Amino acid sequence: MSYENFTVETDADGIALITWDMPDRSMNVFTAAVMDEIDRIVDQVVAEAAIKGAVITSGKTGSFTGGADLKMLSGMFARFEAKKREDKDAAIQELFDGVGRMSWLWRKLETCGKPFVAAINGTCMGGGLELALACHGRVAAAGAKMGLPEVKVGIFPGAGGTQRVPRLTDTQSALQMLLKGSTLSAEKAKGMKLIDAVVPASVLVATAREMLKAGLSPVQPWDQKGFKLPSGPVYSAQGAQVWPAVASLYRKETGDNYPGARAIVKCVYEGLLLPIDAALRVEQRYFTEVLQTTEAAMMIRSLFVSMQELNKGARRPANVPASQLKKIGIVGAGFMGAGIAYVAAQGGLDVVLIDRDQDAADKGKAHSKTLMDKLVGQGRATKEQAEAVLSKITATPDYDTLKDADLVVEAVFEDRDVKAEVTRKVAAVLPKTAVYASNTSTIPISGLAEAFDDPERFIGIHFFSPVDRMMLTEVILGEKTGDKALAVALDFVRAIKKTPIVVNDTRGFFANRCVLRYMSEAYDMLVEGIPPAMIENAAKFAGMPVGPLALNDETAVDLSLRIMKATMRDMGDDSVDPRHFKLVEQMNSDGRLGRKASKGFYDYPAKPAKKSLWPGLKQMFEQQPADGIDFEELQQRFLATMALEAARTMEEGVVVDPREADVGSILGFGYAPYTGGTISYIDGMGVKAFVTLCDKLADRHGERFRPTPLLREMADKGESFYGRFPPKTPQARAA
Repeated sequence: MSYENFTVETDADGIALITWDMPDRSMNVFTAAVMDEIDRIVDQVVAEAAIKGAVITSGKTGSFTGGADLKMLSGMFARFEAKKREDKDAAIQELFDGVGRMSWLWRKLETCGKPFVAAINGTCMGGGLELALACHGRVAAAGAKMGLPEVKVGIFPGAGGTQRVPRLTDTQSALQMLLKGSTLSAEKAKGMKLIDAVVPASVLVATAREMLKAGLSPVQPWDQKGFKLPSGPVYSAQGAQVWPAVASLYRKETGDNYPGARAIVKCVYEGLLLPIDAALRVEQRYFTEVLQTTEAAMMIRSLFVSMQELNKGARRPANVPASQLKKIGIVGAGFMGAGIAYVAAQGGLDVVLIDRDQDAADKGKAHSKTLMDKLVGQGRATKEQAEAVLSKITATPDYDTLKDADLVVEAVFEDRDVKAEVTRKVAAVLPKTAVYASNTSTIPISGLAEAFDDPERFIGIHFFSPVDRMMLTEVILGEKTGDKALAVALDFVRAIKKTPIVVNDTRGFFANRCVLRYMSEAYDMLVEGIPPAMIENAAKFAGMPVGPLALNDETAVDLSLRIMKATMRDMGDDSVDPRHFKLVEQMNSDGRLGRKASKGFYDYPAKPAKKSLWPGLKQMFEQQPADGIDFEELQQRFLATMALEAARTMEEGVVVDPREADVGSILGFGYAPYTGGTISYIDGMGVKAFVTLCDKLADRHGERFRPTPLLREMADKGESFYGRFPPKTPQARAA
């Protein structure tokens, strides 16, 4: 038999080698056609008497599978929505049957009567790992990575993952893996008993064959009489130690905001009380329910569909050929510049790192050495790899070394005059074909471009700190930025494996405008006498990863004061609330500058002691009684004020694509991921409901919450942001 995506070769020992190698794709993914072919292959293995067992592996170097295909998921949602308008019950039944396709196919494989071994040669995610778990044996190459990350995009492993993982490893480890969507090394997976062996890639398939030749049972442990769960029955002394803590831990970690995470707990709990077939039906039922939630729809769209589209260059001008970036310059070897140099070198680019003198430049390069040494110590890189990265970085004070650079990124102090001086120095030596980018977080790009000889080649690239860990970059278009500059910037961002959003020029751009609203709302709450601990907890229960006061400490309280002063200088004294200015000015006067000073809104004692809110904060304002405060409304205030600011950026044309507002808000400042981002938060509840919420908050807390004219118009027309502002496709833009 022949297949489009697989080859099946049977050797003299009766072992069939099934190699998955999809044509015209760099990575194998699950499509309807792939599923159909696997179904036929299982039938073939069963039907051919000469086949004693099968090994399934990938023909892609370093990759088994990335999981489900984007179009397959999108198609399932589209069919469900269309059918639901005609017959809701029939639509739900069709969805139930559709989501069970993969689960029951894996069940068919594991009960077919012949043993299968998964030979995992590299990355193995989602449904691919669930396929491997359904196999009777699993062997992985030493560098393989695997995981079930579905919870991160609003759903959960719905093809047996919630049932087989806790039948192979202890319940606590299983729940931790499933709820975090953790990526495991091969050794970690073996330690959890999810795989049987870790071997060099060169002997992977041979080892899998040997497992079969040794007489691997075609019956899974959970299908054998007398099977015992690794952590014992749910209703047992062992279970009594695990499950009471699960509910409180789950609520603490998620705020009960994620239907997918909630379903994981239910699936594992209920499933472990049942035989595997009944347990898989429980999983299928919950998966069908979760797929119908607003949270799942919004998260899948933003964190799976939109993020992939942006990473592939959704906003890149189609009329500009791919850039051949070889050498880039970074001017400013401080923490930010040093971080950019590190990720650029990691991306294989030659980097010139410039600062005022050799010592300052060398200190910036030393940052990369520190990070690489840490990776080596963790076993995540070899000494040779560390040396290769460091060899890519040349630290120097000599601007002449930029004369053959393809791109220069300025990352000096956030001061217009300092940046202008550096820009003129670089312009004097930079080739006329090269692009110049400023890493500014708030200063408008069009003004900075005045110091450069060709504003068409001037662009902003705003990195987030720490650069090595933050995945977002804001690419900022000045008034005269041309297509080539945008294309080069996006090609650079792709080379260093970051996710870009493209925004138009304004003070604070997109992310910082929203973040400043977050911190400003916390200032308002402090002034109102809301207890600081309640402010921080409300933000976290709303879904934010860090409370606004803790975030302010991380970004530095003196920076907040500088931003306030710059805003007042440029836009007038009325542009900053005097109560906020007084608060931040007092914090600065007291030396409470944030984490870097070991004191800010929090106190930071020496480790291992943990940070704690500064007791003096409560003395600054008369405190309201905690039991008289509407905790849910505090959460709404945080989410609404940032979403409202995001809506303003779209109304003003700063952000023109709702995907970028959503992805940017989640990656840039951790906006409650379960909402799908700032714009999806509005669309998810409906613009009309959001306008009603904002009016209610404005009546109670001030005009800053009053909806914009665009929002009122959209509410009246029943529009959504994704409907009114359809996502952009690659095209040329005027210079």
